[in-house]
Amino acid sequence: MIFLLLSIIASSLIFVIFKAFHNYNINTLQAIVINYGIAGVTGLVNYNTPVSFHHIISEKWFVGAACLGLLFISLFNVMALTAQRNGLSVASVASKMSVVIPVIFGLYVYKEHLSILKGIAIVLALAAVYLTSQKTPQKNAPKSSKSLLWPGILFLGSGVLDTTLKYLETTYVSPNEIPIFSSTLFFSAACIGCCIIAVKAFKHKFVLHLKTVVGGCILGVVNYYSIYLLLKALQYEGFESSTLFTINNVAIVMLSTLLGLLLFKERLDSKNWIGIGIAILSIVLIAIA
Repeated sequence: MIFLLLSIIASSLIFVIFKAFHNYNINTLQAIVINYGIAGVTGLVNYNTPVSFHHIISEKWFVGAACLGLLFISLFNVMALTAQRNGLSVASVASKMSVVIPVIFGLYVYKEHLSILKGIAIVLALAAVYLTSQKTPQKNAPKSSKSLLWPGILFLGSGVLDTTLKYLETTYVSPNEIPIFSSTLFFSAACIGCCIIAVKAFKHKFVLHLKTVVGGCILGVVNYYSIYLLLKALQYEGFESSTLFTINNVAIVMLSTLLGLLLFKERLDSKNWIGIGIAILSIVLIAIA
């Protein structure tokens, strides 16, 4: 349970860091790429066994980890497009409501039990995510696109990411391999990100500020532990994955919303507070179930 709690805190801090990037005018793409490199190094530091590149690429999970690295950085860009074209609330709902995909996967593939209480809690969790994510539009704000293309891709991509992460961890990754598995995920994303920056550098002048490096390093450590701790939580036999993913996603929305309220003075309306209340209720029901 402690691993899940710490993973929720780390994942929520990622949103705080991104908000700080905007406030301090930090190049987000550069910081993201640095973050993946630092996260990969952090995993290597936590791995006690000598690392062999040949050994890593021979692991059964290597191809899956490399593909997830591509999905990591791709989903970030999709999330940015969704926020720009459809609004921040749509991006948040699309990514967090994707919890239904790994939940359904766990119920059918791993034959996890769906009690009445758990079913009600999952429905309440989705309602809580929706209500908590809704923001009152500002006056004179431009109308967002009604296209469902990017929100749909974000919804499916986020669900596939969580589901694949659970499948690889359950099927191929041993407990002592979690640090090196996590590092492979991040190094893969870092390599892809470097390629993107290289292409941009050929077209435009490349400038890297110290604050971007510092921000990327901080994000990298927090990002690594958000994944590492989630993988550790998934190994706990007391929680089914459907239960864990529901608690994880709802709690992240709830905590990040509260952090935005406390740290950045973001405003919440009545439906946001109702959503937070429903989120707490759904977690209690899941714990009882």
